[in-house]
Amino acid sequence: MLRIGLISDTHGLMRPEAIAFLKGSDFIVHGGDIGSAGILEALAAIAPLTVVRGNNDREPWADAIAETELVKFGSVHLYAIHDLAQLDIDPPAAGVRVVVSGHSHKPKVEERDGVLYVNPGSAGPRRFKLPISVAELVIDGASVTARVVSIDPQGGLPSTGGGT
Repeated sequence: MLRIGLISDTHGLMRPEAIAFLKGSDFIVHGGDIGSAGILEALAAIAPLTVVRGNNDREPWADAIAETELVKFGSVHLYAIHDLAQLDIDPPAAGVRVVVSGHSHKPKVEERDGVLYVNPGSAGPRRFKLPISVAELVIDGASVTARVVSIDPQGGLPSTGGGT
């Protein structure tokens, strides 16, 4: 069994609540709009890391970061892209089981055509009235489940939502 921590849209802010949630992950995927190289260093200190570049990651430190990444966990293929509207593959045809994205700041877990789409929301600065959140995947053989967790900067991990 693997626990994959998911985070996106940090925009240069690494919240201690996000770090606490991600500890114990076997792997971490960042869905873009990272904001600074320091975010990557903090995440890489927790677990192996895959990141994609977001539309705001335009400074020189982000030049080597790809816009999409394909990662394999056993028999489960995960495709990461910042903006789901720019999806450049047909996930079922490509054998992808999970698509991780960011960009909208809206956390969501949805399964369509055998593909699990997960947006962990935004773990960075609050935007509008959207929640501050992170997510996780649990992969057990070919079985994949996901959940989004809202994090309260004052109180830790008060609520969970989403899931498949």
